[in-house]
Amino acid sequence: MQRQQALHTWLQSQYPDQALELQFAAADADFRRYFRAVFSDGTTVIAMDAPPEKMSIEPYLKVQQLFQMVNVPDVLHYDIELGFMALEDLGNIPYLAALEHDARPEVHKALLLDAIDELIVLQQASQENQLPPYDEAVLKREINLFPEWFMAKELGKPMNFKQRQWWDAAEKVLLPVIEQQAKVYVHRDFIVRNLMLTRGRPGVLDFQDALYGPITYDLVSLLRDAFIEWEEDFVLDLVIRYWEKARAAGLPVNPNFDDFYREFEYMGVQRHLKVAGIFARLYHRDNKDKYRPEIPRFLNYLRRTTRRYNELQPFYALIVELVGDDELQTGYSF
Repeated sequence: MQRQQALHTWLQSQYPDQALELQFAAADADFRRYFRAVFSDGTTVIAMDAPPEKMSIEPYLKVQQLFQMVNVPDVLHYDIELGFMALEDLGNIPYLAALEHDARPEVHKALLLDAIDELIVLQQASQENQLPPYDEAVLKREINLFPEWFMAKELGKPMNFKQRQWWDAAEKVLLPVIEQQAKVYVHRDFIVRNLMLTRGRPGVLDFQDALYGPITYDLVSLLRDAFIEWEEDFVLDLVIRYWEKARAAGLPVNPNFDDFYREFEYMGVQRHLKVAGIFARLYHRDNKDKYRPEIPRFLNYLRRTTRRYNELQPFYALIVELVGDDELQTGYSF
């Protein structure tokens, strides 16, 4: 409440001629919280509270300027020392809510194609040396969250010698396929919770962790989501549509679709391992249980993908030994 009152006071200093009311809007997996400031004339802005002792708003400000080619919210006011920001309000209907409200496949496809169009605009604008590299060191650090937090903490099963051999063998195959992909701007959390349903183009949120890296990463984030899941033939159709649109836009995607889809799937394995580890860490380190029940979805993604490729069989063997070969239900953990 102390931070919220300080945020209210700061906003009032930026808008001294209007009374305002703060309404809670959202909270991120990290330490940021968002409020909707409703003014006496009915207008609104989104207020971000990012405690400066926990994180800095400077990366957000930098990437917001870099991503002007897509529909990111305007920054209206900010204070780096306080960790406060006033942003354009892009509404209160995230893609996830719209997709859950209307389950018709044609509606889902239309919304996701709009998101894909926005992703291609972002990727077309990519330039080297504007963002930190999404390189092998980062990729390895991320996937190692899986043994550190999911295996050791969530399951209570630290990696044994045989499992380490499986892991090392699969990692040596996985990472080169990802590393050799063309590099573009990577939002890193291009998911339906971070896209807003707005007039015209989708609004794009939560981009402050962007890097310069593999071209398939954001497509995987969009189509292999944590909170909503589609049939594999539906996903395949959208991957084909992205590939066709990307080629027409001159993006450096693999010219052979079978090879491109393999790159998409390998990138998915990296992301699924990372996210399962992050969701376990959020629970065991940060006492946040909101994401924990979705871990089984990523284990299902992992099992389906790794059993399709001979080179990834060591990962498949590891997952089966940890949680078995049956589909897991989301909504609970282990």
